[in-house]
Amino acid sequence: MPSAATERPLAAATGPETAPDASTTAPRKPSVAAAHPRLRLGGEVARSAGIAGLSLSLGVLLWHWASAVNLDFYINFENVPSPGKVFASFLNHLGTEVFFVHIAVSMRRILISYSIAAAFGISIGLIMGRSRIARAVVMPYIEVVRPIPAVAWIPLAILMWPTEEASIIYITFLGALFPIVLNTLHGVEQTPEVLVRAAQSLGASRLAIFRHVVLPAALPSISAGLAIGMGVSWFSLLAGEIISGQYGIGYFTWNAYSLINYPDIVVGMLVIGFLGTGSTAAVRLLTRPLLKWQKRTR
Repeated sequence: MPSAATERPLAAATGPETAPDASTTAPRKPSVAAAHPRLRLGGEVARSAGIAGLSLSLGVLLWHWASAVNLDFYINFENVPSPGKVFASFLNHLGTEVFFVHIAVSMRRILISYSIAAAFGISIGLIMGRSRIARAVVMPYIEVVRPIPAVAWIPLAILMWPTEEASIIYITFLGALFPIVLNTLHGVEQTPEVLVRAAQSLGASRLAIFRHVVLPAALPSISAGLAIGMGVSWFSLLAGEIISGQYGIGYFTWNAYSLINYPDIVVGMLVIGFLGTGSTAAVRLLTRPLLKWQKRTR
């Protein structure tokens, strides 16, 4: 039998190898950010919103200072109203019904023209991306018509359409159409050919390849085109309203300039900016569910 003296060295030799290490066996507590990804995302959004708010506040302060000292250094601020006067004018218009009529008319025109442009633009872009013949036929018209500014279309649009309302919607439609078409075409062209061949080797039909391969691959570019088209549509809408409109936020801004009402000019500009920003954000929000596959592949 081994003695106690021989057992102790054996235990000492084998002890460190068999004894569990508390630092390796104890479960590690996940951090708050790792355990709650929504909290981390909320923190990032709050930080971005804080930075954006600080940046806008700094811009308003610079605007107030430049208008207060009548800055005249390359840019003349002598006739530019201060933020306080603009805000007071905005509050005054909030109590009038016609101001909301201008906003509602512009938004209705955007909704009609942009919806038509989105339907036509996505369809044309998809067809051009999958058919070389269709691209060869349609692309020359796009390249010729696309550089023409919205203001140049106004006289012809008035002659082509029976009412001023229809001409404004047509001009806005053209502004939104081309970014959507070109971005959709780009998205279809960027579809990996390997995925298409893999689907073909598995016996997928052309319709199935288009639905399950080409269209999902083009959705990010389509979403970008829809967002860009919304911004351009506001620009085109305002050009039409300034020249031939009787209502709308563009007409409101131009009428303020004609009456030499400087605060109302800035009010109209800021309302246009906020409406354009909000509508673009709405487009991105509506297209976000279609892009969930991007997060799953990362």
